Amino acid sequence: MEYKEFVRLVEERSGLSREEAADLSRATVETLGDRLSAGEARHLAAELPAPLRESLHISERIERFGLRDMVRRVSRRTGLTVEETRGGVSAVLLTLREAVAGEAFDHAMAQLPSEFEQAASERAAPEQAAPERVTLEQAASERATSWQAAT
Repeated sequence: MEYKEFVRLVEERSGLSREEAADLSRATVETLGDRLSAGEARHLAAELPAPLRESLHISERIERFGLRDMVRRVSRRTGLTVEETRGGVSAVLLTLREAVAGEAFDHAMAQLPSEFEQAASERAAPEQAAPERVTLEQAASERATSWQAAT
């Protein structure tokens, strides 16, 4: 799969902009590399489009973290909200499943907790991945309205 197609699919699945989808894809792959053995990271890298291959961090030291921590790390790297990142990481993992030869992807997933496999199987609904951003004034107005309705 070509890089542009990869990013287009992540954009479509996550509801993020093309630039955000590209940043998210690179950050997710980079963070995934921290979680994989050097051998599996190399096998995965060999299957990735060049810009993502360059983002994959290959280390002799495997870091242990779950999906929640991965989402936080990717969120910090991209500046996206945790909610946007959660749906976006699922979109990237699902796209990786389609872009990478079955064995390389399966071997990488085998090194991760089962929650990663589940995330790679779920489609991120755009409304889940990129919730409407509400201003403080809108939130205060909604709270006041709901309080008035309750009294």
